[in-house]
Amino acid sequence: MNARNCFRALLFGASLAVGDISLAADRPVRAPVIAAPAPVASEWSFRFTPYGWAPSMNGTQTIRGRSAKVDASFIEVLERSDSLIGMMADVEIRNGPFALLGDVVWSKVGFSGDTVRTRSVAPGINASIGASVGLDVQMAIAEAGVAFEIARYGSLAFDVIGGGRFWWQKADLSLDVTGTLDIGDLQVVGGRAISRFGSVDWADPLVGGRIRYELAPGHQLSLRGDVGGFGVGSDFSWQAIATYAWDFARYNNVTFSGVLGYRALYVDYAQGSGRQLYEFDMLQHGPVVGISARF
Repeated sequence: MNARNCFRALLFGASLAVGDISLAADRPVRAPVIAAPAPVASEWSFRFTPYGWAPSMNGTQTIRGRSAKVDASFIEVLERSDSLIGMMADVEIRNGPFALLGDVVWSKVGFSGDTVRTRSVAPGINASIGASVGLDVQMAIAEAGVAFEIARYGSLAFDVIGGGRFWWQKADLSLDVTGTLDIGDLQVVGGRAISRFGSVDWADPLVGGRIRYELAPGHQLSLRGDVGGFGVGSDFSWQAIATYAWDFARYNNVTFSGVLGYRALYVDYAQGSGRQLYEFDMLQHGPVVGISARF
């Protein structure tokens, strides 16, 4: 190949290279595609459970120094009282191992007949009084606390619980007047003497624990116990609750569950002395039935 042909080959190769560069410059440059991060599922869960509690009541109610012994089964409470007029609900808000707990009970209970008996009359009251004929108690119990999961083994979880329980009560005790009576602070209506105290309230700290066990998908067993009072409000109180819940429906991301269980709650509270003595030394225990909504 002579010098002229070599020079032409070089010019031709250079023109091809320049063409490739211009074509590459004319092509649009595409930005790299970055996949959007997957949405993070919320760890918050909410559970609201309206329920009914039909407790038996066993203990002593003292109003202005006058005591009555209460021994009523939950069937007698339902048949002879206004306890069906009440509000009861439980709520739990959970995020991971932490949970906020709340519970409220309000009821109006009336006892009469053989479920209530006179135990004593306050010292210094000159009277001849027969058996008690009635005891009416309005009561509100509110709980608030925090639970923390300390251990988990598969479907079995253990929580520790701390919080408080607030009590409010208003009670009237009616007595048969069978003889003379020094009226004192009693109100006499017909053949009855009525002892009223007004409203009483107190707050108890509490500590406890809970076991949660998933028997199968959608079926959970819960066992809870706590103690409280410690002389801060009441002298002492304790509670034990066992429940079984099962999922039966789901609608718009809300899961509905049936709840069956048993609850026992005891408290020993007293204030004042003599004619100003108010005491509530009572064990309430009975079945629990409710419906839970979880989302």
